[in-house]
Amino acid sequence: MAEPLLRTQGLRRQFGGLAAVKRVSLECHAGKVHAVIGPNGAGKTTLINLLSGDLAPSAGSIEILGRDVTGLASHRIAQLGVGRSYQRTNVFMGFTAFENCRLAAQSRLPSSMRFVRRAEHYRAVNEAAERALDVCDLRSRADTVASALSHGERRCLEVAMTLATKPRILLLDEPLAGMGAEESARMVDLLRKLAPGHAMVLVEHDMDAVFALADTLTVMVDGNVLASGTPAQVRASAEVQNAYLGAGDE
Repeated sequence: MAEPLLRTQGLRRQFGGLAAVKRVSLECHAGKVHAVIGPNGAGKTTLINLLSGDLAPSAGSIEILGRDVTGLASHRIAQLGVGRSYQRTNVFMGFTAFENCRLAAQSRLPSSMRFVRRAEHYRAVNEAAERALDVCDLRSRADTVASALSHGERRCLEVAMTLATKPRILLLDEPLAGMGAEESARMVDLLRKLAPGHAMVLVEHDMDAVFALADTLTVMVDGNVLASGTPAQVRASAEVQNAYLGAGDE
């Protein structure tokens, strides 16, 4: 198997006397979805924050594309080809869908903060924004301000903004949060479409979505990895059933 695009070894994050993430090792390969599940407080979002550079690890290492990026700032990790979404929708409500994506694409320019020309004059940036909207089936909503979009459309817009940065690795933190059945199905279809072109780490509470999408599944409880393997292997684990799946989520 090819080398993973993302690898962690013994990753740990301490907050005072609390270890939110304890010795977590995982790999994510191109074209694969590595889902991370567990109850609230398991350390899932802390893990995503470590992978994205929003938090620095207390111990352990993170490799991206074979490079040790442990402790790098989030903007430097993003520039290596890592895109992430957040639990709460993180879009600019007063901007249109297109403007949100264009701003995300512009962040990858070496001169992104040198405002010499108007943003619409950057052809590559505009094309990246348009492609991202197309992939997420939001082209018809390009000129709609984000505040007028439905919750599900805003979640798709956040994914589109991530795609506009042309990432190779996607870190998605509960992209289905707060969605109804129809919106959830739409997001699952989108993630399934994106999976072949990316290495994807997916934190999600919707078990139907997880088992529909995941190639590898890691279960976290109290900051520890309880089990990791194929969805079938994890589903069959008595430990997982007792600690998580059998008791129901939340």
